[in-house]
Amino acid sequence: MRCYWDEEDVWFYFEVDVNGWVTRQVELQGPELTPIAAASLDEWQQADEAGRLDEYDTRFGITAELPVSEWEGHDPEQLTFEGFEEIWQAARRQIASQHS
Repeated sequence: MRCYWDEEDVWFYFEVDVNGWVTRQVELQGPELTPIAAASLDEWQQADEAGRLDEYDTRFGITAELPVSEWEGHDPEQLTFEGFEEIWQAARRQIASQHS
């Protein structure tokens, strides 16, 4: 799904598991839709276990910390898996190129 936060001019894209937890999250900011985050919960947990959480957060950001059922004031648009995957791949490529 995706949501828009006009205060920061950011589009949030979410992949959510069956329990409502965000498994992957992309944030695109401004009129150019610049990727500012493309975080994976699995990768975040691996970075935490490896003691590299600060490095991961700085590069990719973090996923939402509450399940979507507890969010207030959002009006998400549903996306297909393919639609999310296209946004995810593009954001990851751009972030990787900025940090290489």
